[in-house]
Amino acid sequence: MGVEGRERAKTLDMGAHVLSGQLGKTVQRLRKAYNLSLSELAEQSGVAKSIISQIERNETNPTLATIWRLSQALDVSIERVLSAGDEEPFIEKTTRGDTPVLFSDDGKVRLAIFGWIKTVEWLQWYDVHAEPGGSLESEAHQRGSIECLSVISGEFEVEVGGVLQHARAGETLRYRCDRPHVVRNAGTEPAHATMVCILKAAVMD
Repeated sequence: MGVEGRERAKTLDMGAHVLSGQLGKTVQRLRKAYNLSLSELAEQSGVAKSIISQIERNETNPTLATIWRLSQALDVSIERVLSAGDEEPFIEKTTRGDTPVLFSDDGKVRLAIFGWIKTVEWLQWYDVHAEPGGSLESEAHQRGSIECLSVISGEFEVEVGGVLQHARAGETLRYRCDRPHVVRNAGTEPAHATMVCILKAAVMD
């Protein structure tokens, strides 16, 4: 399942933390390039002037929702806003409490978002736990998108375009997700899997 539209907004609002380092300088440089005052950027982004000021001074660790609003106001990609110096070493740790979590409409499927926000436009991955009978219904993603569901325990089934396929522990299902698709726990016990969504895969015939 890709994080798009409403789901992507929910992901950003989960409050995951962003990379430190050059963030404040980047926001300040882009703001000045557009000849915007702090007040003007605050009005256009909906982010408080005081928060923007703290970001530029690297005195706060803003949520991705805040960075997303700033990137929209500055008309740049979130990847550019989050970019750090190429010469700096990079290692990042995300704690369990910082990992965003989504739930299916029936509340029986839990997705912990392990994917990196900087790859969200083309590669996403999740840790999936599903209660018996749990069903995750997803709308079609962009054309050519492929999803890979690798079962760790239990049994899952995937339905795409009227075709149904099952997988047990140790098995993987790969399927087009550029059309409506459903992932279900097909067993009588809780099921666990990893899910990877490639949003810019080659179009399959």
